[in-house]
Amino acid sequence: MNPRLETSASPYLRAHAGNPVAWYPWGDAAFAEARRRDVPVLVSIGYSTCHWCHVMARESFSDAETAALINRDFVAIKVDREEHPEVDAAYLAAAAAFTPHLGWPLTVFTTPAGRPFHAGTYFPPEPRSGIPSFTQVLAAVRAAWTERREQVDGTAAAVAEALAEARAAASGAGRLPSIDDLAEAAGLVQAREDREFGGFGGGDPAEPKFPVATALRLLQAPAVREANPAASRVAERALAAMAGSPLRDPVEGGFFRYATRRDWTVPHYERMLIDNAQLLEVALEAGDEQTARGIARFLIEVLQQPSGGFGAAQDSESWIDGARSEGGYYAMDAAARGTLDPPAVDEKVVTGWNGIAIGALAHAGQRLDEPAWVEAARWAADTVIGINLRPGGLLARASLDEIASTASATLADYGQLASGLVGLAAATGEVAYAERARDLVRACVDEAGAIRVPGGGDPVLAGQGIETPDAASDGDEPSGFASLADAAVSLWQLGAGPGLRSTAERIVAAHAAAALAQPFAYGALLRVAAHLAVPPRQLVVVAEDRDGSLVAAARTVPTDVLAIVTPAQAAQWSRAGFELFAEKTAKDGLPTAYDCRDFACRLPVTDPDALVA
Repeated sequence: MNPRLETSASPYLRAHAGNPVAWYPWGDAAFAEARRRDVPVLVSIGYSTCHWCHVMARESFSDAETAALINRDFVAIKVDREEHPEVDAAYLAAAAAFTPHLGWPLTVFTTPAGRPFHAGTYFPPEPRSGIPSFTQVLAAVRAAWTERREQVDGTAAAVAEALAEARAAASGAGRLPSIDDLAEAAGLVQAREDREFGGFGGGDPAEPKFPVATALRLLQAPAVREANPAASRVAERALAAMAGSPLRDPVEGGFFRYATRRDWTVPHYERMLIDNAQLLEVALEAGDEQTARGIARFLIEVLQQPSGGFGAAQDSESWIDGARSEGGYYAMDAAARGTLDPPAVDEKVVTGWNGIAIGALAHAGQRLDEPAWVEAARWAADTVIGINLRPGGLLARASLDEIASTASATLADYGQLASGLVGLAAATGEVAYAERARDLVRACVDEAGAIRVPGGGDPVLAGQGIETPDAASDGDEPSGFASLADAAVSLWQLGAGPGLRSTAERIVAAHAAAALAQPFAYGALLRVAAHLAVPPRQLVVVAEDRDGSLVAAARTVPTDVLAIVTPAQAAQWSRAGFELFAEKTAKDGLPTAYDCRDFACRLPVTDPDALVA
């Protein structure tokens, strides 16, 4: 076993510890060894539930002859993209210079200084359909390194320069989108709807279909729904189509990663935390309680770990009758599954992804009166705060077996966790979670108001001068900028002060032009813009008992903020600087609701019938 991988905080790296390849984990040591030997570096990036990563591992990285070539001519680094998303983003951006087909496994060749000069994705063990074999690629890269070094160095320098220029041009001053801007942007998203099968895309029946939850959530924003109701209905149609298709597991409730066909059939069977947490919010806002309950059950019963945190994903493959099967487990009914070992769960607790799950379960549990969901969210939050938050206040990207990774957290980790903690604070009434969220947001803003990653991001990339794309666009999750802006807006809506709204405004304005030009890629940022474009509706219920009729009525009222607190909790919120809770008491000892619009509150009511939409 490779001692450099077998104690890693990544299940993906641990799975490669038995390879004959002399893998290094991501870090300075590998590049130092490459400089000592004067050989190029092979960086292989994947994740534990990636099917083609498994295939390439079996075909090439487990093969002794292939491994011997790698060990002789390269220093090899294995990277878990979920543990090191900045590394993945930087090398994906570089790989675009060499191949239009990006994905995982991502195979990148760099100089000992970390500068990419060739890249691809999956390479088969033998030439296939115009794709060279992996050993042919290794031989060609080795020949270029030994015979055409100046050309290699020139390519690497050109790629590095292009990445730096792209980052410099990524953002600038701008203005906040108006309601009309948002309605037009929603229309552009609507135009991408597959009118026959729902969701986005169309035309090619073999075109993969992804949920694209960030775009769906933009269309569901209250301001967008009011300004462009026709576009908003796209989200409900997409959810209904997905929920009634093979993309959704009818037994355990979760959604698979994507469908390989336009009609949502032939799923790619991995089930991701990040997808399902976001789709829980989509289902809740669509009023699809059955789908929401199925997702919540999957999150808690399948992905939640004994430590309390949520694992990153469940694999597509499992062992059936002594052979590896992709999707075979999911084709079984409940009784048949009970006789099989389920596909493995990547038990890595990713900080930001847990934040999204915490917020979704807290929100859904509050609205659907499921206190067990809120407690599951609280358990995860306490785990992430207790393990992934380092003593100096910096977050770790992830943890495994209750041991924090050495990988640096990203801006998205800070923003996503902060947003989740705000939602948990409102659902539990405990201000300590909101205070922690406020601290996380403030840590990401310097004295001049600029947004930064606490701790400076990945130190290896920084030391090599390799730029990470400074994007506010979404991938399969809300971007770092969008997540931080969302947390800031949510805190402001709870009365944490206008400075937090200003932080969100600066973030949104800086990226608004790009977002309005390509709204499908900026759904999360534009959803924040929608929250900024209209005054918030805030409902605070002060009650000793959460089971009363007034509390039940409050759960049905569409609001931006719903906080249910005891009188003592209301006082704690007020003392902590959340002005929404100032002077909020239980009148005559009765449960009392305060219905506020942009912090201006109607007279308090104790009659459930007085709460109107």
